[in-house]
Amino acid sequence: MTIKNFAFSPPTLTVKAGTKVTWTNTDPDAHTVTSKQGSGGPLQSAALATNETYSYTFTQPGTYPYYCTIHPFMTATVEVTP
Repeated sequence: MTIKNFAFSPPTLTVKAGTKVTWTNTDPDAHTVTSKQGSGGPLQSAALATNETYSYTFTQPGTYPYYCTIHPFMTATVEVTP
């Protein structure tokens, strides 16, 4: 996953359970990868500076919406299949 121009790309990513997903921030501004409030999701990155990465291995099937806490308009979803 790439974070570029204040967006997550692709906006929806589908992976199989057990897949490790890595986000790389290529923007000059800091961003986070954070599960949406109330979703119970596991994503909780620190603020990522330019070229920093955050990785998470999805072990359970489901839909994982997330956003950037610094720029809440930035949203995306990881869909995990069995």
